[in-house]
Amino acid sequence: MKLSAKTEYACIAMLELARRYERGEPVRIRDIADEHGIPSRFLVQILLQLKGAGYVASTRGAAGGYQLVKSPAKISLGEVMSVIEGKEEGHTATSAGKSPTARVLATIWRDIAAREQAMLRAIDFAELAEKAKQTADEMYYI
Repeated sequence: MKLSAKTEYACIAMLELARRYERGEPVRIRDIADEHGIPSRFLVQILLQLKGAGYVASTRGAAGGYQLVKSPAKISLGEVMSVIEGKEEGHTATSAGKSPTARVLATIWRDIAAREQAMLRAIDFAELAEKAKQTADEMYYI
């Protein structure tokens, strides 16, 4: 699976918002950008796209920022990726329909794409936030 930088940054931003969801406070773009090395101008555009899709809300002012509109458990990785990448069409075979062999492969490519999408829709941001917390808890410093 190939991911664009935009999609990866969107998922990182959503995960950061999910990690801080319980606090109920907006997260500043600068905090996410600095922590993950994401250009803040690019992150602004990504968050505006996610806001337009109804996943995040923004708050203006000194204490402003972005926060999730609904529980991270109700937002899947696949949903966010679809917002950024558009609807997944799957693999498009250039030789589909030309021979029985090519048609078999085209069918397999579609099946793989469908399974991939099902897996992405099964992973929610609450689950990812918990994994991120566990990973952070496992880190130690010398």
